Amino acid sequence: MDMLHAMRTFTRVVECGSFAAAANALDISAAQVSRIVAELENQLQTRLLHRTTRRLRMSEAGERFLERARQIMLLTEEAVGEARGAHLTPRGHLRLHCPHGMGLLLMPLVAGYNMLYPEVVIELTLSQRNPDPLAEGHDVVITVDGALPDSQLIAVPLGNIFSIPCAAPGYLDTHGVPERPEDLHGHRCLRMAYPMYEGDWVFPQGVDQCVIAPNDSFSTNVADAMLVASELGMGIGLLPFYTASEAIGQGRLCRLLAPYRLRESALYAMYPSRHYLDAKVRTWIDYLKEQLPALFEGHARVVDDARYWR
Repeated sequence: MDMLHAMRTFTRVVECGSFAAAANALDISAAQVSRIVAELENQLQTRLLHRTTRRLRMSEAGERFLERARQIMLLTEEAVGEARGAHLTPRGHLRLHCPHGMGLLLMPLVAGYNMLYPEVVIELTLSQRNPDPLAEGHDVVITVDGALPDSQLIAVPLGNIFSIPCAAPGYLDTHGVPERPEDLHGHRCLRMAYPMYEGDWVFPQGVDQCVIAPNDSFSTNVADAMLVASELGMGIGLLPFYTASEAIGQGRLCRLLAPYRLRESALYAMYPSRHYLDAKVRTWIDYLKEQLPALFEGHARVVDDARYWR
């Protein structure tokens, strides 16, 4: 039997004082009301109502059951209301994942979103791998891989990212400024051991290309560490433009071989497909689509400024 429906029926009988009045309130027949209450008593193996020809009187067990039933129905109504409002009001835990090197980039957006929706608790995970949102419980994953490993996933494009070769002014004063990609063969090119950025540096040159293999003088798997190594004059680093822009604007690094843009990739927000999209996921995606292009543009404006090129 439907226990919750039976609780509602029993409660309405008590509130109305008769089976007939309860049936009218519930828009069912008095016989149905009587049958539901009888089945409930049979299920509980106890008498809830003492019936006479003139009135109904609750048993002691019925009084206790009524109190619990009202509590359960109230909690159920609250749960249903909260679930129905999940696609309307952003609240609850928002579990985000993004590549390790993008954590600092996204933090202003995370803070801005949190100010708009303070009822949302944000859990930001940074790692060097591309997780499966369905398997690992992430609401939204930021990734450069637009391939959908599962038909239950949706990928929303957020913009394009690229990397640029950079070096400290002191390094360039000592070792010289490369004028062409080929000149990099005579420099210490630092190796990024991170799936998004590892491998050779490929400079397109018309129908041909110049390929530079980073040497083993230094390697790291974190873009922020590569930024520091480049600033300290350890060599030439290939950095995501958003990682390098502040150091370039402040003169700690110079952009080399502009306007080459290496490793251009599309950035995506990936999330599980749902018929009713949770409000916190929907508003976060909308916020990213609105704010991230402007954030990218600000970083790109700095690194594309010829004043900072060598």
